[in-house]
Amino acid sequence: MSEFAWDDLQYFLAVARTGQLSSAARILRTNHVTVSRRLDRLEKDLGIRLFERSPRGYMLTALGERLVERAGAMERDAAVFAEAATEGPASPRGTVRLATPEGFGNFFLADRLPGLARSHPALSIELVPIQQIVSLSRREADLSVALHAPSSGPYRRERILPYRLFVYASRGYLDASGPIAEPCALGSHPVIGYIEDMIFTPGLDYLREILPGTRASYQSSSIHAQLAATRDGFGLGVLPYFITSRYPDLVPILPREVHIERDYWLICHDDLVGAPRIRLLSDFIRDTARAARSIFAGEPLLA
Repeated sequence: MSEFAWDDLQYFLAVARTGQLSSAARILRTNHVTVSRRLDRLEKDLGIRLFERSPRGYMLTALGERLVERAGAMERDAAVFAEAATEGPASPRGTVRLATPEGFGNFFLADRLPGLARSHPALSIELVPIQQIVSLSRREADLSVALHAPSSGPYRRERILPYRLFVYASRGYLDASGPIAEPCALGSHPVIGYIEDMIFTPGLDYLREILPGTRASYQSSSIHAQLAATRDGFGLGVLPYFITSRYPDLVPILPREVHIERDYWLICHDDLVGAPRIRLLSDFIRDTARAARSIFAGEPLLA
């Protein structure tokens, strides 16, 4: 059997997942020179070529493709071993990276996670609130809150709770344009929404349900930018109540007649479900969100 440094496998996996030395270096918190050197050493020790190099990046060879799955399994086993080794009075400890949709992360969790972090100084929490799909299989995150649960794969899926979105306009916009008395009148107003060809999950395709055939006049991939445009008086925005409830300048339009419902899901790789750091953060997210169930559901607008 070929002798090699096991630690070099993390460099192999990082490059296999990103295709770039620089991207792999950022994940591993090192520099591209170190990544290149460790890859070269691994290939030399194994006596094989794992990647084809080109100006566009690194592409796995046929043998590299076969080995990357086994290396990933070793990585998962190592993570489980490390978690087991740290069980005890000092746990939970270590780093947990949490990926969430922008709205849930920035407008709900961001105010609450610091308290959890202060209570557990041995735990390092990395919050990634971005509007794109983060891969748990490539270890881009340990835990994910998402609008849809994967239908297959080695993942634990749990529905956290539903939330409702309503149509809003600023008071200034309504003062200038007049009240909107019927759902059929919504289509005569400018609408704010997501960039159509950048909608990465059907859960964000709000206009197809509320205003079929309508194209947003102002588009952004950021819910924060959509909120700002709505508050600025550009037109109508489709926004979650748990976000808009803190802005009294926003007026819900026909909330009983016009609203949509979505779900938040908690997703984790099967290998990490039992880890103390994952259990702690999962329980915190679930319990904290469900304690605010009425705000997520927009119940004050439907009473």
